[in-house]
Amino acid sequence: MKKSFWKRYYYDYLKSFVSFLTPDGVRVLNIDPEQVAHNGDISFLDKKYEYIIASDVLGYVGDIQSFLRKTVECLTNDGRIVITQYNALWEPILRLASALGLRKVIIEQNWLSILDLKNFAYLAGYEVVKSGTKMIMPVYIPLLSWFFNKVLANIWPLSHLGLFHYIVARKPETRVIGIKPSISIIVPARNEAGTIEKIANELPELGSFTEIIFVEGNSTDNTFSEIQRVVDSKMAKIENGNISEKIFKYTKQEGKGKGDAVRKGFEMATGDILTIYDADMTVPADEVRKFYDAIVENKGDFINGSRLVYPMQKESMRVLNFFGNKFFSLAFSWILGQPLKDTLCGTKVLWRNDYDKIKKGRTFFGDFDPFGDFDLLFGAAKLSLKIVDLPVHYGERVYGTTNISRWKHGWLLLKMTVFAARKMKFV
Repeated sequence: MKKSFWKRYYYDYLKSFVSFLTPDGVRVLNIDPEQVAHNGDISFLDKKYEYIIASDVLGYVGDIQSFLRKTVECLTNDGRIVITQYNALWEPILRLASALGLRKVIIEQNWLSILDLKNFAYLAGYEVVKSGTKMIMPVYIPLLSWFFNKVLANIWPLSHLGLFHYIVARKPETRVIGIKPSISIIVPARNEAGTIEKIANELPELGSFTEIIFVEGNSTDNTFSEIQRVVDSKMAKIENGNISEKIFKYTKQEGKGKGDAVRKGFEMATGDILTIYDADMTVPADEVRKFYDAIVENKGDFINGSRLVYPMQKESMRVLNFFGNKFFSLAFSWILGQPLKDTLCGTKVLWRNDYDKIKKGRTFFGDFDPFGDFDLLFGAAKLSLKIVDLPVHYGERVYGTTNISRWKHGWLLLKMTVFAARKMKFV
């Protein structure tokens, strides 16, 4: 009875959820709660791991703060810890289940709230990236269990009543950073001939070198020839002894969509940091400097531009687009478990090694995103990277017309929202 009604279903669900939070191919330590409960032995914390999993462990630890401090020392520089623990609200229910023989007898343990978990993590030197509460039906009933645990458990106020809390936290300093990390700036350009030279001139020199890669996207104007002219001119000056830490490259896109262009540019890039900058120049070029500073100073692992803080120029964003962006930012904040002010700003910055991990795990979501923004945001959230909004000034485009179709792309974004909820939230 214990196995059928409690233990098997709960632990299968917990194992599946923890597996969802843990990337494939990383070095993982699964801490055995029985080992900690019986003798407090932590001698196994003597190696370096990319992920440490502590499921139902902290309830048995006599000194949680010291224990978590030890786990910090055993993580790699970009490592994460995943902690799950029974929700204290369930203590009387679990004790009743034990008394009825539906689960094993509860031994004396710590009963922790989600705030307790976050506070212990903070005191130990961690920074919590995401958190939540899961599973409101701990026994298996066909269809009902799925509906309660994967749908209702994600909806307020039921989202606070789950059987277990979870947090994913990173080390306070996750990077070993050189003095001047290099940066590659990818500029997707379709029908943007009038901005190319201005972009080349105004993008700032950053780090040990700044690599600017134009990716032309099947334009109907002379964008490609203008890119060739500007890049050839700039590189000729460098070859003739002109001192510059800017390096220029270009390529022509074979596929379609901004997402395809971004991925092609990233494959050409050689910098430590990868950046996207839209060729419409609605974000001032010099603001890329703020993104560079934020990621180098370890403010986050993924720096996401937000156009919805500062006042905009009058014609920069149509009213329906503005409210659409508000809706999608709220939806994706809920889905991804991290606050996002603006999901559609073209300027985004991340570390190359994190992009490599996103690329490796792309099969989880599939190649469905023509914009490129969501491919990166989904991947970053799946890896529990810390996503930080950086407010930017947003103005009118200086040349041409928008490549965005309000209704067509709005419908596509809505479908992507539903897809993301199914893959990221209802798990």
